[in-house]
Amino acid sequence: MFGMGGSRAGATVGGKSVSLNVVSSPSQELARQNRAFLHAADFDALFGKRAAGAARVAHACIGDFVYVVQALDAAALASGAIAFNSIQRRELKVALNDRVDVSAFGWHERAVKAFGINFEVELVSKSRDAVDVEHAEIEQLLIKSGVGAVFTVCQKWIIDLYGTALTLRVTSILQVGGDGGAGSTVDRAEFSATTQAYFSKSPGSSLKIKGESSMGAQQARQIFKPDFDFEKLGIGGLDKEFGQIFRRAFASRVFPPSIIAKLGINHVKGMLLFGPPGTGKTLIARQIGKMLNAREPKVVNGPEILDKFVGGSEKNIRELFAEAESDFAANGEQADLHIIVFDEIDAICKKRGSARDSTGVHDTVVNQILSKIDGVNALNNILVIGMTNRKDMIDDALLRPGRLEVHVEISLPDEHGRLQILSIHTSKMRANKMLGTSVSLEELAGRTKNYSGAEIEGLCKSAAAFALNRHVDYKNLQQTTAALSSQKDQSVVVEAHDFDSALEEVQPAFGMGSERLERCLLGGFINFGERLRHVVESGRMFIEEVRHSRRNPLLSVLIEGSFGTGKTALAAKLALESEFPFVRLISPEQFVGYGENSKCAALAQAFDDAHKSPLSVVVLDNIERMIEYAPIGPRFSNAVLQTLMVLVKSLPPEGRRLLILGTTSSAAILHSLQLTQCFNAVLECSTLNEAELLSILQGDTFVETFSGTNTSPSGSVSVRSEKYVPAVLKNQGELSSIVKTLNEYHMGIKKLLMVLELAKDDNGHLSEVRLQEALLSIR
Repeated sequence: MFGMGGSRAGATVGGKSVSLNVVSSPSQELARQNRAFLHAADFDALFGKRAAGAARVAHACIGDFVYVVQALDAAALASGAIAFNSIQRRELKVALNDRVDVSAFGWHERAVKAFGINFEVELVSKSRDAVDVEHAEIEQLLIKSGVGAVFTVCQKWIIDLYGTALTLRVTSILQVGGDGGAGSTVDRAEFSATTQAYFSKSPGSSLKIKGESSMGAQQARQIFKPDFDFEKLGIGGLDKEFGQIFRRAFASRVFPPSIIAKLGINHVKGMLLFGPPGTGKTLIARQIGKMLNAREPKVVNGPEILDKFVGGSEKNIRELFAEAESDFAANGEQADLHIIVFDEIDAICKKRGSARDSTGVHDTVVNQILSKIDGVNALNNILVIGMTNRKDMIDDALLRPGRLEVHVEISLPDEHGRLQILSIHTSKMRANKMLGTSVSLEELAGRTKNYSGAEIEGLCKSAAAFALNRHVDYKNLQQTTAALSSQKDQSVVVEAHDFDSALEEVQPAFGMGSERLERCLLGGFINFGERLRHVVESGRMFIEEVRHSRRNPLLSVLIEGSFGTGKTALAAKLALESEFPFVRLISPEQFVGYGENSKCAALAQAFDDAHKSPLSVVVLDNIERMIEYAPIGPRFSNAVLQTLMVLVKSLPPEGRRLLILGTTSSAAILHSLQLTQCFNAVLECSTLNEAELLSILQGDTFVETFSGTNTSPSGSVSVRSEKYVPAVLKNQGELSSIVKTLNEYHMGIKKLLMVLELAKDDNGHLSEVRLQEALLSIR
């Protein structure tokens, strides 16, 4: 509530001042009109004679208060007396037959209007039984009787609520500001039809006001501090997430309880923040207290709850909620908001029954939290925030509406978010002029695709370490230390090449993953003919479909062909050319030694990682080997097969897009296993025909070589194309015969390149005789 910080400046006393004798109100009916009464002659002496028919009421200053006084005829009241009810006499501290000075009341220039007034409500007649009243009903009766009255702090006003007499005591007043909004606090102001009235029960009263509120409580409902700034708090790239958090968890708490009660809803009591490691979940927990006007949040790590003694863990949970319970018991809906933050909540809220020990501690901890958030004696002044990167481990009962019902994914930042985070972590470098002019944060934001906030922080640390390293001589550290002490701080400057080195050193956990794909293209990619160009263009069309289409967030393409036709190279080329922020190659050699369950879990984890990026490519290489197919039997791993069938058809979350490129040398087998039906399209890599063989041997083709993304200035894949130079023929007349010989073997590009390498002599020359020898050696 507001204090009595204002003054009563503005009130003036005009006309005559008279001393009158205090008497009681002539009747019970007049006593409840909140007025003082004078004899008509005394009224005329103070305020002047009124015209016929004019209202015989005016404002008089008596003691510290301003009352509405009314003239009565001689039969009702004797001259020289002023009538007060018992409540007015108590607040004026006068007894019957005491003398009081009464003078006319006025304002300087214009009246001081009240923007809002806090009232404390109690029953005139004490009652042991609880009496329920509505906030809106009291407000309507006050407007009906009080408009035009001048209220002073500590003044009382009587209203009749359907036969129940209530006393309203003014506790604080807020005047109208110059802009029409709320101004400063004052001790006295005029009540108008637009004045906002707030009511709360008197301490110890049996009265219960439904929807009670106060101006102080209204101010406390400004949940977020008006001047907080995400960047000052070290939080970047989470504007969208904070908008969702505010809408779901805090918006209802901004409004007075009376409005929420009329809507018939309860506040959100819990939310879960989940997402990959390093995206800022714990950072929010650290900084949330600086954003809010509520009480200081209690931040607890999940494992800290566990206790070695029986019942100790549950006791720790109860102690976290004890302060909120006592506050709610004392103040009801006016209780402060208590925020409890559980970091790593998956440590204590695992799915019940999943723990392998016999103690059942985790189950009872989950039960205790559920009872506190949404039990029989559930509180309405708490907000529980859980944080985890393993949402799948949380007990389902904890995630339903009424508990941790708001689920907000704190995902990897987009380019704008990465720019914000880079700006935060380089702010001191810029302020101290230790960031080189060659550094472009916009360029770095484009080159750090799929970097989390923690990884960007690590990138800035690494760049600073490279800058410091230029000034250190490890062979003579003492001399280096002395030299550095004599230099100015400006001698250390972080330049663009420091960030280039840092990008090679700090790689994102969910990043491009292009190294293994580049190894699939060690010899480059040879464009040997029109058929291959058509397949490549089809693949690029699928990439653009995933990149831009709103209807197809998932597209799967199977590349099939016989051994050595370049399927893996084609998939790697398309994946690298897409420049999607997440590219992952999944091949059978990764799962050597894995059991079925481990392999299925690894596949699911890879797709889960892909779903965390806005644009992703997953290459499933050599699928028949991945499902452990063997023609004898035939035999295969049904668990892995079913996992792949589910994952390939599983849609990514909203706003995410995924391209799946699968390769196989046994399309007929996959068709019999119904796996090809899971793919949207099929591309074929064929063996070479005579025209393509002739083009390669004549040197009419081009080879493309690829390099990684983060090290290039643009942050994109670097592709270099040059003419392919095969082995030189000793006798050009043998060209036609060599082409016919090679065509009889129906080989793919990979096998052809190997044969040509084997057939070269020491001088790099190729002859038909050596070619025949090479072909015989690999049959």
